[in-house]
Amino acid sequence: MADADGRRMEAPGPKKPQAEKPLPMTATSPAKPEPPAPEGDPPAPEAASPLSNMPVDVRSVAISVIAVLAVVVMLQYMQAVLIPIVLAILISYALWPIVSALTRVKIPRPLGAALAVLVFLGALGFGVYMFSDEAMSIVRDIPQATRALRERADAQKRKPETSDSALAQVQTAAKEIDTAAAQASQSVVITPGVTKVEVVQPAFRISDYIGGSLLSFVAQFLLILFLVYFLLVTGDLYKRKLVKIAGPTLTKKKITVQIIDEINRQMGSFIKVQVVTSAVVAGATGLALWWFGVEHFVVWAVLAGILNSIPYAGPIIVTGGLAVVAFMQFDDIARTAYVAGTALAITSLEGFLLTPALMSRAAQMNPAAIFIGLLFWSWVWGIWGTILAVPMLMMLKSICDHVEELNGVGELLGN
Repeated sequence: MADADGRRMEAPGPKKPQAEKPLPMTATSPAKPEPPAPEGDPPAPEAASPLSNMPVDVRSVAISVIAVLAVVVMLQYMQAVLIPIVLAILISYALWPIVSALTRVKIPRPLGAALAVLVFLGALGFGVYMFSDEAMSIVRDIPQATRALRERADAQKRKPETSDSALAQVQTAAKEIDTAAAQASQSVVITPGVTKVEVVQPAFRISDYIGGSLLSFVAQFLLILFLVYFLLVTGDLYKRKLVKIAGPTLTKKKITVQIIDEINRQMGSFIKVQVVTSAVVAGATGLALWWFGVEHFVVWAVLAGILNSIPYAGPIIVTGGLAVVAFMQFDDIARTAYVAGTALAITSLEGFLLTPALMSRAAQMNPAAIFIGLLFWSWVWGIWGTILAVPMLMMLKSICDHVEELNGVGELLGN
């Protein structure tokens, strides 16, 4: 319908309801309710506490502990194989400069490796020949020194003791306890016609032990020499193979190269420092023993230099041996204390001053880690573990310093 001006006019009818304008939100107005969550959806998680953000996978921890225990058992079970391998690796590091020098003058590597092994054998044989007379003299003096010590002990036992001395009272109490324990351990049932038999264990004879150990040592030494020769001949073959199998990415190959180079650098530095420090300790100890007039001072000086490579245990062995020798020779506690104290002072100064100055910062380890490593490897491999503990700890530290997951272990070993 249109009006007179031609505009369209709507027919009257019911009005449509207009939408209400939304009221502004105020502090007193209620908040708009959220739409209900559809069925089947989980409820919204609550805010996690700081402790819940620290996940502990018990299964992974248990598997790691079992793996470590399995490795320790394997190390103990395979020590007859692993010890010669570690020794051969260390000797090959020491002989590597000789082979490299011969290779640079166009000598084939197999021939250079054979010459290096022969030089090592020649130096070892020359040392044994030079000090064999002194060593045999010490061996000949051992029975006499043993008898003298036994006579001194018997004379000390025969000395009259006052009844009111503390030592006498303790010995009397110990004898009474032994008598009571022996009476209590006897069987109260006596069977007629049965003779009591006492089983006597055979006496320990060191000669049998030395004979068997000497043959085993010679066989192991020959195997080590062959392994040293093969390691020197192969050169960096295993380095290339380890880099090849490290992984397909360039990052893993680069990390592997860095680890191998770091181990080579640390082992070379360790061997050089050990040679220098052992020579210094041997020379200073020899001069000191010569000044005090100790017999066979040359042999004891060489032993001090060799045992200096064993932290803590080596100096203690040398100091104790020199104390016994000096007391048997001089029969004077004061001179014995001078000799033993001088030997201990030389090794202590070397350990606290000379070795830290020569070793690089990356190769230095804290004393607590070295002592714990000595305890562990001595328990696993005995005396060989004591000798090889420090180089193996250095290898472990070189690996941990370049593997991100093991940086914590490297930090614990570092100085």
